Amino acid sequence: MKHLVIIGQVIPEPKSTAAGTRMMQLIGIFSEAGYKISFLTAANNVEFSEQIDVHPIEINQESFDDKIKILDPDIVIFDRYVTEEQFGWRVSEHCPRAVKILDTEDLHFLREARHKAFKEKRDFNHNDLINGVFLREIASILRCDLSLIISEFEYELLTKTFRIDAEILFYLPFLAEEIEKNTTSFQKRQHFVSIGNFLHEPNWQTVLKLKQIWKYIRKNLPEAELHIYGAYATEKVFQLHNEKEGFLVKGRAVSADEIFRKYRVLLAPIPFGAGLKGKLWESMMFGLPNVTSSVGAEAMSRDLPWNGFIEDSDEEFTNKAVILYTNESIWNQANENASVILEQVYCKTVHIQPFWTILYKITDHLDNHRNTHFLGKILQHHQLNSTKYMSRWIEEKNKNLLL
Repeated sequence: MKHLVIIGQVIPEPKSTAAGTRMMQLIGIFSEAGYKISFLTAANNVEFSEQIDVHPIEINQESFDDKIKILDPDIVIFDRYVTEEQFGWRVSEHCPRAVKILDTEDLHFLREARHKAFKEKRDFNHNDLINGVFLREIASILRCDLSLIISEFEYELLTKTFRIDAEILFYLPFLAEEIEKNTTSFQKRQHFVSIGNFLHEPNWQTVLKLKQIWKYIRKNLPEAELHIYGAYATEKVFQLHNEKEGFLVKGRAVSADEIFRKYRVLLAPIPFGAGLKGKLWESMMFGLPNVTSSVGAEAMSRDLPWNGFIEDSDEEFTNKAVILYTNESIWNQANENASVILEQVYCKTVHIQPFWTILYKITDHLDNHRNTHFLGKILQHHQLNSTKYMSRWIEEKNKNLLL
């Protein structure tokens, strides 16, 4: 039996985050292929995490070396670049024949660039992209045998702007297995909804934006309410709650499925970010049209008609929200658009076979693959002579503190 080791930044929380959904989909892909799967993490977020078998590990501890040698994986997936930085050199040293895969989730340097520009109230530019996160994340991509890229926009950014070889990248978006037609009609739904975990800064900024524009939507629809859901909501979020305004902060959602099936329109004026937006993908899955920003819809639908509206100005966003909420024929067409998007962009069977084809090719010709992409070997060499010895120094320091 082939063995996959996943080194996770956190234990997956698919009911709280899109990243959790993504990780569980990756686990499903390898499980269906008959792989034994071991999930390693230094995190302890157990309250809302998925019930999977977790192997606890520690950062900067040689105990990891013994564990990875015993597990002896065929493939190792690193959950985001920081995990590869912490453990990649140890995997290479003790399991040199393991294929190393980086699941980027999204490009963190792109998100960082847009966040910086947002805070400075300007458009981001190319120079913003060349930041400290960029240097670390690109190095991590080059050190791995294959990196999974969730967005076609990000795939093109890497291959065309930064000239990363496509042979070490694979585009793998969210995966839709069963695409069902919407079963809850326009008339049976009511109110607006926003959802997103509040550990993610763009979600907090999205709610602040909604607080600004909601009064204009409410002026046109005095009976409508906006319900705000999200895991890890803090007191500052709940302070926005105002029943008289119809702006209701609900906190963590018990079942996203149930929520998406009862509201009429999802509002997501996302100001910055990267990757694919889980809330918008799920809104397609459960027949909930949305109004979002160009950043929110980025790479979500290729050139296919959107399942709702994409607007960046507050005035147009407000107008389109009212139209989508009140016009049943436009609402129904938005759901038809969603079905087409899911089928053409996210259908699982379209992506799985090419994924296994490239993975088997790398596995069967690992030495040649690594020699061809020699920049990874160069960076691996320097990482072993910098990160490794810094980690060893921390190990020794921690031992001395215990004496």
